[in-house]
Amino acid sequence: MADTTTLNAPARPQKKTVFVTGANGYIGSAVCRAFVHAGYHTYGLIRRPESAGALLAEEVIPIVGSISTEPGFLNDLYQHSKTFDVIVSCTEQFPFGVHYEGILAVLQNLAESSNRQGVKPLVLFSSGCKDYGTTDVHGSAGLAPHTEESPLHPPQLVQERASFSLKIFEHADLFDAALLRPTPLFGYSSSYYAFILGLAAAAAASESRSLEIPADFNTIIHGCHIDDCAAAYLALAEHPAREAVAGQCFNISGYRYETLAEIASALTKEYGLSGGVHEGAPLAEASFSKFVFGYSQWVGSAKIRKLTGWSDKRMLLSENLHAYRLAYEEAERRGDEGVLRVKDRISKLTAASAKA
Repeated sequence: MADTTTLNAPARPQKKTVFVTGANGYIGSAVCRAFVHAGYHTYGLIRRPESAGALLAEEVIPIVGSISTEPGFLNDLYQHSKTFDVIVSCTEQFPFGVHYEGILAVLQNLAESSNRQGVKPLVLFSSGCKDYGTTDVHGSAGLAPHTEESPLHPPQLVQERASFSLKIFEHADLFDAALLRPTPLFGYSSSYYAFILGLAAAAAASESRSLEIPADFNTIIHGCHIDDCAAAYLALAEHPAREAVAGQCFNISGYRYETLAEIASALTKEYGLSGGVHEGAPLAEASFSKFVFGYSQWVGSAKIRKLTGWSDKRMLLSENLHAYRLAYEEAERRGDEGVLRVKDRISKLTAASAKA
């Protein structure tokens, strides 16, 4: 006689559905993985069909299309689902204002479709902690972290993003929204931390085997591993009290900051820089190097920790640099799409700052 125990097991709650824009980007791909592992039906927007394979390998259903005020990909998406419990916006383009209008058109369309099925989606909208501006360096009198209540003083590069992202709260009739501001992120393909690793690798190959960083070594570099960041997005989506999440901003940061001195010491050891890593005179002019090394910022994330119980689990950059370096170099060797994208952005930003 057949065992029917498993057939008679209690039914699980109905699985939820998430749609992620920028699904092959650094944050978007990690967010997709987190939601897949949590049991969500996960759909990811990508611009090029060639990127679909990476999503398929992670059990994410790729949707090919572009963010615009007339999003043509929605008919393809609606063949899979017309209801979305969570929508995660992970795209970023400059200038951001025009891009935001396209994002809003997509969100409104998806929300209206979900509303007709009796569901009000939660939108998790990505901005960044540079929206607050800088804090003092480590050791300064009265040093305090940026919190969600801190005023916004963004650098020119992200001014539009800082102002337009707040508009996400203006559509509470269609969807609930939370605005997320992660710190700089590291791990795997390393995002903009790749700039630091690239400089160290070049220094290791030089005759002097030394590196000069034009910044105060007390500069605060507050980062977070990309896996921990994605887990924070999931924690907000899973929180049982939607009213505690909706209409709120949340910072995402590591449990403590590192100083540039700590990172310099780790680079010296990891790359065998016998000539050392030295503190150079801080750059006066705007440049990408100054944006990376001279942007001192301590960011508090007590709000999301207290509300959801989220905490970062991965080691800091200086604590596990060897593993993070090897992961980045492997991604670079494979021609990782994210590595190539970041290199292109760094090149463009460096050229733009040189012309300014």
